[in-house]
Amino acid sequence: MQAGLEGIGIAVPTTYVELSELAVARGVAPGKYVEGLGVTRMCVPLEDEDTVTLAARAARMALQSAGCPPEQVGMLVVGTETAVDHSKPVASYVQGLLGLPTNCRVFETKHACYGGTAALQMALDWVHAGSAKGRKALIVCSDIARYGIGTPGEPTQGAGAVAMLVSDQPRLVVFEKGKTGVYSKDVMDFWRPLYSKDALVDGHYSVQCYLDALAGAYRAYQEAAGEEPAGEGLYSDRFAALVYHVPYGKMSRKAHRHLRTLDGDTDPDASFDRLVGSSLVLPSQVGNIYTGSMYMALASLLSTSREDLTGRRVGLFSYGSGSCAEFFSGVVRPEAQARVRSLGLEGLLERRRKLSIPEYEEVMRARERIDEKPVRDAPGTDFRYQGTRDHKRVYAS
Repeated sequence: MQAGLEGIGIAVPTTYVELSELAVARGVAPGKYVEGLGVTRMCVPLEDEDTVTLAARAARMALQSAGCPPEQVGMLVVGTETAVDHSKPVASYVQGLLGLPTNCRVFETKHACYGGTAALQMALDWVHAGSAKGRKALIVCSDIARYGIGTPGEPTQGAGAVAMLVSDQPRLVVFEKGKTGVYSKDVMDFWRPLYSKDALVDGHYSVQCYLDALAGAYRAYQEAAGEEPAGEGLYSDRFAALVYHVPYGKMSRKAHRHLRTLDGDTDPDASFDRLVGSSLVLPSQVGNIYTGSMYMALASLLSTSREDLTGRRVGLFSYGSGSCAEFFSGVVRPEAQARVRSLGLEGLLERRRKLSIPEYEEVMRARERIDEKPVRDAPGTDFRYQGTRDHKRVYAS
């Protein structure tokens, strides 16, 4: 039995900041942010947008794109590291907003940026085992990356969600069963204490942990796949494209250099545009979305690549600080690129509104008080966070 993606959807905040303008406001050369990070625009959520609303909007797109009614969903898992409650999962809110059935397994997964991949692999096993019995799994990666005004991490913020409908009738990507490599190690490269809304990171150490995990997961994948490279090419030339976890675009370049060097490539940058370039078009306009970063890159590849990827293999690398990583692969289905292009993802990003720097700073201050925001009298629309009443979060559907 095969298993993979039948549908995909994304959601991003309605507003953004130009990173070049943020750099000027912080007295930094624009190139340090834009070229240095590989990001041009950074999504900024307003007060009525949070992890739940982003997840629900992305999930709705995934269901609609596949023509899947809510009653066909038998599992809903949300991978996130910016949950809205210590006990109640984001997935329960999403179940209510989307009207999913009561005989649906619903929960949340957490392992920094790896949480969504953990959920996806669980869903694939659920389908392969026959437990799905023709039903589908809805996997959502939803996060808001924030570090605070004027902090070193400020330009590496972002927000968004990616939802994937997993079934035994994949129309986008079939993931190759058994071809996966895992690497995990207890490290302290990135964390967010319970008392803090902002994450803490040991930057240089985290980059090294990412690269170490890439090497370990890639070697494990090769052992699991048990296949030799085609012809005289390098092992990674077996992939038509490589999709990396991309907290910022420049990290993908570092990752690609490392992987190709492991393969024995003496000029790793020469293959970057060919193998990686298309996957960075959308992430460069969104910023860091933690669990969804790699899957936003996959959506970007399918939406923007000019190559026909039908029947070709794509390599995917997911990394979560703390740490756990996985390298796995999938084969692109016929019409997959046309289906994703029909979603109009690039147009979705273009319809956002640009915030001035003072507007952005006011939004950031307002979000400090978001958990105590009183419910508005006026009804909201389109999965909006309305505030709290009796310590309970209220959403408009």
